[in-house]
Amino acid sequence: MPVATVHLVRHGEVHNPDRVLYGRIPGYGLSELGQRMASDVADWFAQQAQRTGRAPTLLVSSPLQRARETAAPIGAALGLEVGTDDRVLEATNRFEGLSGVAGQLRNPRYWPLLLNPFRPSWGEPYRAQVARMAEAIQDLRDRAVAQGGAGAEAIIVSHQLPIWVTRLSAEGRPLWHDPRQRECTLTSITSLHFDAGRALPRVEYREPNAALLSQASSLPGA
Repeated sequence: MPVATVHLVRHGEVHNPDRVLYGRIPGYGLSELGQRMASDVADWFAQQAQRTGRAPTLLVSSPLQRARETAAPIGAALGLEVGTDDRVLEATNRFEGLSGVAGQLRNPRYWPLLLNPFRPSWGEPYRAQVARMAEAIQDLRDRAVAQGGAGAEAIIVSHQLPIWVTRLSAEGRPLWHDPRQRECTLTSITSLHFDAGRALPRVEYREPNAALLSQASSLPGA
């Protein structure tokens, strides 16, 4: 296994006053606070590069607006072009477009979607998300090593659920979970360290914008 690190960055806060579960719906960009978060996480990466003497060599984003707007300042800070990759998209969700999802679940029309929370029955299977994310991560890791040699780093800007189930898989944990318990806050960084002699990557989690989170609005699964 090539020695490398791939950082999975969740996008910043989205302008969403109606609290819609926006999923893959186009047109949802960052709020003012989200833009500040993106700028601050870009500064964090730049400071890390200055401190360690090694900067990420590749940057890829989900094609959704909120992810691209988060990736842009990171690319500017590190002098990297931002590529896009459909494999790191948000998960599909049959509740997409609804607001007040918790209240909507009282409607019998949605009950068939709740029959199997382990898959889950309301959206893209967790295993499918892990498979596409893992493929993208491995491709980006190998490209980074080809460019920067052993120990190279790369960044993927993606979404909460795909990042979280990827982490669960890397840690050998069940993929089923309570969405309220995900450790993947806005502009958090879940780093996958591919070390020699390890079958699975070592996970490191950081929240560079922890001080801003109390000001943010966030929806489970968004």
